[in-house]
Amino acid sequence: MTINLSLLPSAEKNKIELDKQASYAVWQLKQAKAGPDLLISEAEKIRNPDERAFFEQAIQKYKRIMGVA
Repeated sequence: MTINLSLLPSAEKNKIELDKQASYAVWQLKQAKAGPDLLISEAEKIRNPDERAFFEQAIQKYKRIMGVA
C-alpha cells in the first residue's frame, strides 16, 4: 500500500514535520551536537499551542526511544 504524503491535509503534513523536527532535535541532544536549550528554543518557535503540545509530546516520545534522560 502506497501513501502519497503530499495528498494529506496541511494539518497532518505539519504534524509529520513537527515529529521529524522533534526526532532530529533529540538525536542532536543524544550525539552531544546540541544542549537541552535547543529543545526549549525549538518549542518556543511554535506559535500554535496545540502544535507546541504535539511537539513536546514527540520530544518525550523520542527521548524514551533513544534513551535520553
